Parts: sequence; structure tokens; C-alpha cells
Amino acid sequence: MQVVVDLNRCQGYAQCVFLAPRVFELHGEESLLYTPSVPDDQRERVVQAATACPVQAILLGEAAGVA
Repeated sequence: MQVVVDLNRCQGYAQCVFLAPRVFELHGEESLLYTPSVPDDQRERVVQAATACPVQAILLGEAAGVA
């Protein structure tokens, strides 16, 4: 699974960091770093993180513009 975060939309609420810390990480107070290729064992956590994002900045799979 591929993930893309719209960093212009992201407001740094960090819900994704709490739900999938192996994929999402805060750098400083508001900069988000993430792993675009989600490991299989993190898929469910990343789906939960995308659902929990208050501004819907996390796109997955085809919605992320990748197959």
C-alpha cells in the first residue's frame, strides 16, 4: 500500500503519529515525516490514521495517485 500526505492540508494534529508511529513521525512541532510505502504489518494502523485525520490529508492506494 502506498500513502501520500498532502502537507499543505496537514495541520499537525498528529493523530496519525499516535495511531501509526512506525509510518508517521513529527519532526519538530509541526513537520510531518512519513514512509510512502506502508509495510504490510502496518496497513490497518495506516487506514485508521487516514480515517482519524481531522483534515483528511492522508491519501491511500489509488486515491494517492499510485496503483
